[in-house]
Amino acid sequence: MNTKKLFLQNIYTKLFILIVFMVVAFFFAMCVGRYDITPLDVVEIISANFKNALENLDKIRVNVVMQVRLPRIMLSMIIGAGLACSGASYQCLFGNPLVSPDILGVSAGAGFGASLGILLSASSAVVQIQALFFGLLAVAIVLFISKVQKKTELYMLVLSGVIVGALFEALVSLIKYVADPQDKLPAITVWLMGSLASASYQKVIIAVVTIVPCMIILFVLRWKMNLLSLSEEEAKSLGIRVDQLRLVIIIVSTLMTAVSVSLCGIIGWIGLVIPHIGRFFIGNDHRGLIPACMILGATYLLLIDTVARTLTAAELPLSILTAIIGAPFFAIILRRTMGGKG
Repeated sequence: MNTKKLFLQNIYTKLFILIVFMVVAFFFAMCVGRYDITPLDVVEIISANFKNALENLDKIRVNVVMQVRLPRIMLSMIIGAGLACSGASYQCLFGNPLVSPDILGVSAGAGFGASLGILLSASSAVVQIQALFFGLLAVAIVLFISKVQKKTELYMLVLSGVIVGALFEALVSLIKYVADPQDKLPAITVWLMGSLASASYQKVIIAVVTIVPCMIILFVLRWKMNLLSLSEEEAKSLGIRVDQLRLVIIIVSTLMTAVSVSLCGIIGWIGLVIPHIGRFFIGNDHRGLIPACMILGATYLLLIDTVARTLTAAELPLSILTAIIGAPFFAIILRRTMGGKG
């Protein structure tokens, strides 16, 4: 009992440290930009907003904090947390540390839906809806293909995901080939590389309504995820319905990834790298790993987006930065942890 208490206390302490770091990153992102704002100004403006006393403050600073940076920061934190949580869940489900949230073709499907919408000059709302629809459709096709004799094996899911992902990536390439190189092609290319430049409170609400409940579901199921490392017979003997648990994880993780892609484009590496960083700090126990991934994912994408909007005059696509920063860091983590075996 004492050992269990010490174990949980150690996890809670580490999670608290990560939360403190996330709060510091939040204020750093709020203050940094082309228009510098002090942390005290940020606190004053946010507190005045709750008191409906913004008319007494500088309008430019209020607009920068409340209308430009706050919705973007909130959206980046929710999406980062969702992608990291989705990645950790998929890696647990497949028992493979190299699995990412797009393993079942959701990102490729969403990318095709958005590219098709841009090609047809659809509104931004229609582009988001199409991205979400085709992302979910891609995974539905994967589940249909992988079901053999009323049962779905993990290796069939992976193979079906590769097939469907390749198909939708080919369709994206076809759309880029026929798109107007002066107008539509640049828009498609930029969208596929991911950006939070169009963040708004409307998108924040969509993310809160869809991604946050999914994270709560995975948070509730986090202790059951530990049992997926056992054989199917052992898990069933402990009262776990393995097939149902796998399906719930797939549906919830897919929805989070599809919504994220529909809101800000494809952002790679977060769902792959962050779970490894979480294991480095917390360990393999999903009771602590899932909340750690949420916090780390939110902090990571927040900092990446801050760099993207402040490093150069022209905003950098997020996927470029996540790959440049994530790939070397991932290599270091792999070397230190021996791929999760040491």
